[in-house]
Amino acid sequence: MIPEFLIEKLENQYGKDLVKEIIEGYKKQRKVTFRVNTLKTTIEEIEKELNGKNIKYKKVPYYKEAFIIENIRENEIEKLDCYKNGEIYMQSLSSMLPPIILEPKENTDILDMTAAPGGKTTEIAVMTKNKARITAVEMNKIRAEKLKYNVEKQGANSVYIMQQDARKIDSFFSFDSILLDAPCSGSGTININDIKLEKTFTEELINKSIKSQKTLIRKAIEILKKGSELVYSTCSILQEENEDIINEILKTKKVEIVEINFLGMEELPKLPSKIKGTLCVMPNDEYEGFFVAKLKKL
Repeated sequence: MIPEFLIEKLENQYGKDLVKEIIEGYKKQRKVTFRVNTLKTTIEEIEKELNGKNIKYKKVPYYKEAFIIENIRENEIEKLDCYKNGEIYMQSLSSMLPPIILEPKENTDILDMTAAPGGKTTEIAVMTKNKARITAVEMNKIRAEKLKYNVEKQGANSVYIMQQDARKIDSFFSFDSILLDAPCSGSGTININDIKLEKTFTEELINKSIKSQKTLIRKAIEILKKGSELVYSTCSILQEENEDIINEILKTKKVEIVEINFLGMEELPKLPSKIKGTLCVMPNDEYEGFFVAKLKKL
């Protein structure tokens, strides 16, 4: 059951008709998606392996490395050699968006502030061909171990892992680009079959997330170089964790919005956002609910 207070919040933000679509999206079983790790293989090799196993797939128009699997589930993919060898990485399509929007460059210093389990970190390593200096921060020891495992399995040897609370990164550091995929309530990824949902998804969770998001984004701006860009993302579709956070930081006059625009983004299922140039993705059978904003430090 979806908690009543969440439905109320969503209806206040989006209106009843859109909320019906959101709830339909929650109900759908999301298709298996992954991206090809071109540090270890080629897209053609993976297509060959899938075709050889009669695995049906379709491609994603804005990201040639991404695959949507049509006829099997995760456990079958995990049996494939390409999975075992780290040649593919299972990742939701929504989660692939922040690195694409960040547009990381080779020979730059990049920070992934809350990096575990490493999907976005290793995606950045792939996009920069292991030629950027990537710092991946994770404060939880067990999650940091998972991050280390994935980074090594994917051959992302340009990544340095820092086990630390990202809110307390030393101001001595400075970065050319920062990805802040902030801890959030997960309101875009609700599993309505979860019998514990009403106990786990609470107002307290949202408020705790907001507090953390505000501290993290302030720290991100502090250690971002002037003229450089930051991507803020959450797997929430609530304005308190998204537009409200961005609007508050815009008032400081330290950053400005960079309009998100990439080839093929018109294919995305979108929800309206209250800030022009940001992106809010509607949950459906291929995407999780997700929010992304891009900011430039002035």
